Amino acid sequence: MIRPFQSHDALLADIRASDRRDGSFRLWWLGQSGFLLQWQGIHVLLDPYLSDSLTKKYSQTDKPHVRMTELVIDPARLSIAEIATSTHNHTDHLDAETLCPILAANPNLKFVIAEANRAFVADRLKIDPSIPIGVDDGTSVEISGIKFSGIASAHETIEKDEHGRTKYLGYVLEFGGWTIYHSGDTVRYEGMAEKLRPFTIDVALLPINGRTPERRVPGNLFGREAAKLARDIDARLVIPCHFEMFEFNTASPDEFIQECRRLGQPFKVLRCGEKWHSQA
Repeated sequence: MIRPFQSHDALLADIRASDRRDGSFRLWWLGQSGFLLQWQGIHVLLDPYLSDSLTKKYSQTDKPHVRMTELVIDPARLSIAEIATSTHNHTDHLDAETLCPILAANPNLKFVIAEANRAFVADRLKIDPSIPIGVDDGTSVEISGIKFSGIASAHETIEKDEHGRTKYLGYVLEFGGWTIYHSGDTVRYEGMAEKLRPFTIDVALLPINGRTPERRVPGNLFGREAAKLARDIDARLVIPCHFEMFEFNTASPDEFIQECRRLGQPFKVLRCGEKWHSQA
C-alpha cells in the first residue's frame, strides 16, 4: 500500500497554512483524478474520490478494484469547499460516499456537472435535480470569480444524450489571470488540441493510465499521449493523474516522464497528498 506524501491532519494543516490571498494558487493531488484547488481563499474540489466504495462494490467479482494508495482524507473533514466538480458519471468521478459527506459539510456548495448527467447525478446523490450547475461542451459558468468552461472529453468516444449534450467533459478553469485544464477521463480526439490551445493553459491535469482491452473498462491517454497533448496545447506545465489507485487500472509515470523530457514539456509528478504552488 502506497502511503500519501501527507494525509489527514497533516494535509488539513498544510491546506490551512497555505491559504493566503497572494494572487497565486495551490493544487493538491488527492488521488485518482481528484485535486483540491486553492485560490484567494476559495477551495475547489475537482472530481474527488475519497472512499473505498469501488473496492467494496467489486470485491466479489472478476474485476476487483484493489486500492493501491491509502485514503488521503475523510471527505467529511473537507468543510472548506465552496465548489466541487464531476466530469462524468463513473464512480471514481461521481462517488456518493465522497460527495454526500462533502455536501453535508458544505451546505452552500456549488456543484458543477455535465448538463447531460443532471438526472443521473441527482439520483445517485439523492439531491434535488435543480441543485447542480450544468455546463456543456462550449458553454461556461462563473462561480466565485472562477469561470468553468466545458470541453468535450472522449472516454473512449465522445458520447452525447438525446439532446446532443456531451456526457463526458473536461473543465477549463480561468481565475485571476490563471488557467487550469482538468480533462476528466479522456483519449485524444481530432480537434481537441485546437479547442484547448486558445485558452493559454498554465497547468493541464491529464490521465496517464492508458487503455488495454483486458481491463474491460473505458480507457484514457497513455503517458506518452498525455505528454504530447500537453505539448500540443502549449501547456506551461502538465501534472499526471489517474494512476496508483487501483491495481488493475494503473500505469507507471515513467513513460510520461520520458516523453515530457524528450519533447521539452515542463511537468511535475505529484505524490498523493502533495502540493504544487504556482509561485506568482
